[in-house]
Amino acid sequence: MGETISSRCSLDDHAGTTRRTPTVRPEALGVAARLFRAIGDTSRLRLLALLGQGEACVTELAEAEGENISTISQRLRVLRSEHLVVRKRRGKHINYGLADQHVMDLVFNALAHASEVPAVQQPTNSNS
Repeated sequence: MGETISSRCSLDDHAGTTRRTPTVRPEALGVAARLFRAIGDTSRLRLLALLGQGEACVTELAEAEGENISTISQRLRVLRSEHLVVRKRRGKHINYGLADQHVMDLVFNALAHASEVPAVQQPTNSNS
């Protein structure tokens, strides 16, 4: 005879447990959501990964990506608007780089996670 497991519970089932309260400001959630939207585009994520290897100018990034400078500039504009990349003037050149270590960690942790072999899903027991 199969056992049916219900995922529904009532608050009475959790009497005596600590209530969860939001620990993140709503404004921070909005900013984080915009960060993930900006990073969520494959082309922009690839740019961030390139910049994780060191600063580069638009021309170098366009060459590495095989794209037009205007296309790269637009992607960088989105990333800059979310404070994921910064630009630094080096004489007549403007180089782009990751804004800080948090961005580096976010990008490389996401890529490392995506590269992991997924855990094997256990089949559900459906003895109906």
